[in-house]
Amino acid sequence: MMAKLLFSILLGCLFITTIVGQGKFEQLGSALPTPNSYRTASGAPGHEYWQQRADYNIKVTLDDSNQSITGSETITYFNNSPDVLTYLWLQLDQNRRAKDSDSYKVSTSTVGNEMTEVQAEAMLNDFDGGHKISSITDITGKALKYTIQKTMMRVELPAPLAKGQSFSFAIKWSYNINDRLKIGGRSGYEYFPKDDNYLYTIAQFFPRMCVYDDVSGWQNKQFLGAGEFTLTFGNYLVEITVPEDHLVAATGELQNMPQLLTKNQLAKYNKAKTETVQPIIIATEEEAREREKTKLKGTKTWKFKADNVRDFAFASSRKFIWDAMAVVQNGKTIMAMSMYPKEGNPLWEKYSTKAVAHTLNTYSQYTFDYPYPVAWSINADKIGMEYPMICFNFGRCEEDGSYTERIKYGMISVIIHEVGHNYFPMIVNSDERQWTWMDEGLNSYLQFLSESLWQRDYPSRRGPAENIVSYMSGEQSGLTPIMTNSENIKQFGNNAYGKPATALNILRETILGRELFDYAFKEYSNRWKFKNPTPADFFRTIEDASSVDLDWFWKGWFYGTDPVDLSLEEVKVFKSNPSDPKALLEMKQAEMAEAENYVYKEKNKKEIKQTYVEKDTTLLDLYNKQIPNAALIEKTKQSSTSIAPSKAEQMNYYQMTFKNVGGLPMPIIMSFEYTDGTSEKVVIPAEIWRFDDKSVTKVFPREKEIKNVVLDPNYETADINRTNNHYPKKEEVNRFQLFKERDSRP
Repeated sequence: MMAKLLFSILLGCLFITTIVGQGKFEQLGSALPTPNSYRTASGAPGHEYWQQRADYNIKVTLDDSNQSITGSETITYFNNSPDVLTYLWLQLDQNRRAKDSDSYKVSTSTVGNEMTEVQAEAMLNDFDGGHKISSITDITGKALKYTIQKTMMRVELPAPLAKGQSFSFAIKWSYNINDRLKIGGRSGYEYFPKDDNYLYTIAQFFPRMCVYDDVSGWQNKQFLGAGEFTLTFGNYLVEITVPEDHLVAATGELQNMPQLLTKNQLAKYNKAKTETVQPIIIATEEEAREREKTKLKGTKTWKFKADNVRDFAFASSRKFIWDAMAVVQNGKTIMAMSMYPKEGNPLWEKYSTKAVAHTLNTYSQYTFDYPYPVAWSINADKIGMEYPMICFNFGRCEEDGSYTERIKYGMISVIIHEVGHNYFPMIVNSDERQWTWMDEGLNSYLQFLSESLWQRDYPSRRGPAENIVSYMSGEQSGLTPIMTNSENIKQFGNNAYGKPATALNILRETILGRELFDYAFKEYSNRWKFKNPTPADFFRTIEDASSVDLDWFWKGWFYGTDPVDLSLEEVKVFKSNPSDPKALLEMKQAEMAEAENYVYKEKNKKEIKQTYVEKDTTLLDLYNKQIPNAALIEKTKQSSTSIAPSKAEQMNYYQMTFKNVGGLPMPIIMSFEYTDGTSEKVVIPAEIWRFDDKSVTKVFPREKEIKNVVLDPNYETADINRTNNHYPKKEEVNRFQLFKERDSRP
């Protein structure tokens, strides 16, 4: 597997080098997969498109005393492919926490002057993690042969599985839950020493089917921690047994609510199903505080059902407060809900569920109606992680209930982002293990739109072009193309979240315009909902639906690391010679008057006593370089017939030379400010660079005189150097901190 992974990395590097090495306006062409009956040249699923399915029946018990999980599951796997399968691959993601995990072996580390507890715990690596597989059998109880290969497990089929057939098998397993705040992880527990309680956010807790598709066969790349999850859609029935005073939130709809809630809680829940403005608190903070103290010893089983989802996760704690409200889309009611400990109040009670509802409404505006019945936001410290219908989000208050502006907007943003993942990749089911940007980048772009609709001047981190400038201006050795395997990305957040979000925003605002891009993006979303798209499907769909050739854009922004740095190198001003003799005479007089200051003329006045023309004045006429005598000037004026100047003669011609310093071609966007106080915005498409991607020159005829020119006046191209964006040249002020000398005397 390691040889296969290394070959894949080398091949990917060669592929990207080949793409970037071509002319910047050459077509991607054969760089994209050849269209076929599964995936078309337009970017749509083909008429023979297929995907596998896996249904799960899971029973799991949470041990709150020992922080462990014990479970059993029956998986029914449907082979919809044209291929005959002789074995199945499953993901054992908890094996990343095993003591012999490659994640620990390949991670680099240093000891500096300071080290966090999380870093120290990770180096010690004394946690007994990983899946413990008790048995794997067919539905008759007969043992099946299996092989665990690090974070993957191969199960041998007793007979080949042909197209249209299904196979059911059972697995029993267990594992120890990790302390998420000490050794990290997307899933785990959080301990509250003050009241001696736990809050569990549990995911990747059961062996899950790998994807088998027409692109990669089995997607069984090892899980090293960065690349997330490539998963198959299916139907889930899950029973979760927890302490009887815990509240549980999970993927899917709760099937036995009347047996679990008090009459008062059930009445509040039913009321929340009709409340679309303010959330209803179903389980109060006072109730949560009481549960923290009493700690009942029995257990209850919560039963959930989820159809057509790619994964399952849940949260459980006796500390939870619970509120909910309804979101109505085309007559369908969706329950937007939150669970959080008292440590999150009043921040979470005020914002969380409303942020969930807002996200469902705004994302649906740009994609499709939310298809699931519930959407949960769960408070867990120092995390943001997503699963179908449920996500885990940070945001805590101080003990007195206060919170900073940074925490407030950080919490709202992470909720929008993680709830937004329901659309990408939970529904538009891209391969996260291979292409992080296809879910994180697209989702970060929609997050930016959603934040803009939440509040004017929202402090968005990702999306605006200027916010990616510092990353794109960094050393090339520290950058990787967006089209890099998820486990090999440098500067993960900027690369997989920020840069693709910025690229899509530039496409929307500058390259295509909002109407054209929104149509194309919505087309992609609807083509591939509940299906498995690839990057080529995205690229092709956007071009197909917009009728704009964007190969240059994909190559520059997604396959390369060049920054945007367009420079206004030179401006020359030209005026035409007038055809009107009077105007020509006046121009000549002005030119000759100015020329009198030339240094050689000053010297000639003293050294040359008399020229030939000065001796013989009959040689004087309108076109002499010297100024004729006053009588001749007057005679010329009287004898000349005035000719009305043409429009071309009235124009000022500004010849501008632009240089592509950074290497990434982009539209040339300028603001012209005229001497009369008016201004004009000029946009030249990026195709101006197609014949010479290093330097271009263009003439701009204008009746008015230009006072100054600014490149990228609205900060929309992520230009990393604005010192070369002005005519006349403008001094850029670099600010520094001036420290006043302090009196060192005691």
